[in-house]
Amino acid sequence: MLEIAIVVLLVVLNGVFALSELAIVSARRARLQAMAAAGKRGAARALALAADPGRFLSTVQIGITAVGLIAGAYSGATLSVALDEYLEGLGVPDVPANWLAYIIVFSAITFLSLIFGELVPKNLALRHAETLACAVAPLMYAVSRVAAPAVWLLDLSTRAVFSLLRQSQPAKSTVTEEEIKALIAEAEGSGVLEPGERRLISGVLRLGDRPVRGLMTPRTDVDWIDASADPNDVKARLLASSHSRMPVGEGTADHLIGVVSARELLVEFMSGRALDLRAHVRRAPIIPDTTDALDVLETLRDAEVPMGLIHDEYGHFEGIVTPADILEAIAGVFRSDVDAEEQHAVPRDDGSWLISGSMPADEMAEQLGINLPAMRDYQTVAGFLLSELRRLPLVGEQIQMQGWRFEIVDLDGRRIDKVIASRGPAARRQMGPT
Repeated sequence: MLEIAIVVLLVVLNGVFALSELAIVSARRARLQAMAAAGKRGAARALALAADPGRFLSTVQIGITAVGLIAGAYSGATLSVALDEYLEGLGVPDVPANWLAYIIVFSAITFLSLIFGELVPKNLALRHAETLACAVAPLMYAVSRVAAPAVWLLDLSTRAVFSLLRQSQPAKSTVTEEEIKALIAEAEGSGVLEPGERRLISGVLRLGDRPVRGLMTPRTDVDWIDASADPNDVKARLLASSHSRMPVGEGTADHLIGVVSARELLVEFMSGRALDLRAHVRRAPIIPDTTDALDVLETLRDAEVPMGLIHDEYGHFEGIVTPADILEAIAGVFRSDVDAEEQHAVPRDDGSWLISGSMPADEMAEQLGINLPAMRDYQTVAGFLLSELRRLPLVGEQIQMQGWRFEIVDLDGRRIDKVIASRGPAARRQMGPT
């Protein structure tokens, strides 16, 4: 029984080394740092081992190799001999008994080593990586100190081989946006995140990639007031608009002087006093159309009025941006702000989508599961289609790409207003009306 207990102990020790290897390698550094900051025992040691994977892997390999050799030699010298004698006692001839004993012992040790020395420990390490990494780190650190000369030699030899193969040092681990999205999707699937939380996080990630042109209300949709207009015209303009703030310009939208509050002007009209429009104008920040959305958020937070006037490099007015536009980019369009037929994307019974040309291209890509170029000079679905056609399309014209067929179903003057996206072959592009 003592011999069996020793072999089992060696198998378990092999499992400890295998568990340690996978737990520390797969443990998330951020989680270990948080656990170390909270005073979790072993977290700091686990971080130190993970920071020098060459030495750590050398330590583990020394342990696994030594345990494997000892287990093989010991089982062969004790268990197989004992089993051989037992089989001979049962009347099995000498030579067959030797081979049979060897095969049985070898098979049993191999099975135990695979199950309890590799598979079970490694599966545990994958399920509880950070917790087990903290538990085994002190032991692995002590082993690395004891076996320091052998660890140093193995690590040096490994580096020398990589140098001969012209392999550079591994780059520091970085987390990509795709990995973050995959982690968010996994968290939603496991119930850690609610679907609404995932949508908000995805919206924040999209916001970081957008220039202000992808958020702004374009010039063609902006209601503005002419500073030289008759007071009655100003009043009519205010009553016809649903906006609480409106830009003010000198004869043209390219010469804006600021922003006024519609409420303040209406109070002036109701009081019967003569309107002094310029007295109510407040300065609004001028924002280049290439500014990142996150920088715009900082600008609006510190502005006198929460509205930015977007201009291009030539000084032409392009549109306006407000905190509501940023919130919309994160949370989506609010139903109360838009009619049902004007929603960005409406699913249809046949599985297709009715998409607005003004829908942000990245939202469309996420909705349909298609890929957009990282470097692109358009921000909307209309721009996406124009970049493919290279000209103004006709109603009924179709574009097929990435498994989707995009059909232009409505033009508003020269602007693509409505598009139907339906599943279809991505092999070719159809030009001209159907």
